[in-house]
Amino acid sequence: MFLIEMFVYIGTIAFAISGSLVAIKKNLDVFGVLLLGLTTALAGGVIRDLMIGNIPPTNLADPKYFFVSLLASIATIIFYERINRFKHGIIFSDAIGLGVFTAVGANAALNLDYSQPFLIVAMGLVTGIGGGVLRDVFVREVPLVFRKEIYGIASIAGSIALISTYELISPPTVSLYICLIITLTIRILAVIWKWNVPIVHKKQANKRTIHS
Repeated sequence: MFLIEMFVYIGTIAFAISGSLVAIKKNLDVFGVLLLGLTTALAGGVIRDLMIGNIPPTNLADPKYFFVSLLASIATIIFYERINRFKHGIIFSDAIGLGVFTAVGANAALNLDYSQPFLIVAMGLVTGIGGGVLRDVFVREVPLVFRKEIYGIASIAGSIALISTYELISPPTVSLYICLIITLTIRILAVIWKWNVPIVHKKQANKRTIHS
């Protein structure tokens, strides 16, 4: 389907740019920048396909997604100074990728006739955050989804919206737009308005001083 294909291209480019920007800021070499861009763009889809038994994974069986990611990463290297002027470039491109791949991942489960809501939401979440988690781990950062920022929750909300509207709206592909918009909007608003998930704080034991 043309719509889904366009979604995949948009998300792939956005995540490749996100990964490449992080790599450049971490002073990785050219190979490292390209590899991190490819990982961010492709890993979520590969993990999803392995989990639902879609083998070989779409991102590996069809090299066009690899080449799109590679070109996006190369373009990021060449035009880094211009892209970097956009203050929130990493956050915005990452939010687009999150929204797109959440929609595509949840839809992939529906297309394989899976009807369990939990599974559909899980596939949307895995596809949306998988590449970003590996990106952060590779550069020794705590993955964004594990920090206090609203990230994974945005993906879950988008997937739930897709499930809720899939059978009610014609054509069903409109649900993909709804999922994308909700996920992207929640993520962007969370950044702008600094919405955070509460952090679990450890209680420090009171140390008793013994005087001699």
